Amino acid sequence: MLICVLTTIASIVTIGFGIWHFFVPTIWHWHSYIDSKATELVRAIQAINILFSLSLVLIGLMNIILIWSSESNRFSILIVLSVSVVLWVARSLLQIAYPQGSINPFLRYGMLLAFVLVTILYLGSFVLTLAKNAML
Repeated sequence: MLICVLTTIASIVTIGFGIWHFFVPTIWHWHSYIDSKATELVRAIQAINILFSLSLVLIGLMNIILIWSSESNRFSILIVLSVSVVLWVARSLLQIAYPQGSINPFLRYGMLLAFVLVTILYLGSFVLTLAKNAML
């Protein structure tokens, strides 16, 4: 049950980040930093952001569906959890190396804390799932 709770919390945060990222270009006025004549660049950034946002939402949903489904197998759960761990470890490391929100220390370190906490939740689920299945 602990595995389900840890995964669900981390997945809800992942889905939340994904949904939030759909609106990031508008909130932060990304287009104002790009020459208005560079329409292909604007479309490329929009496409990448949509793909990224959708990926976060889908990964979060996959984790929730797999962890709560009685039809899921150990291999599928471990694969999706490992993808989630790698994703959030990478995001945490990027926040350390190239911090975002550097104008406001609260935002900068708040984001890092959020990223590390989600990483720990997914990593905990992964390790507990691995240990649980090793005992069987």
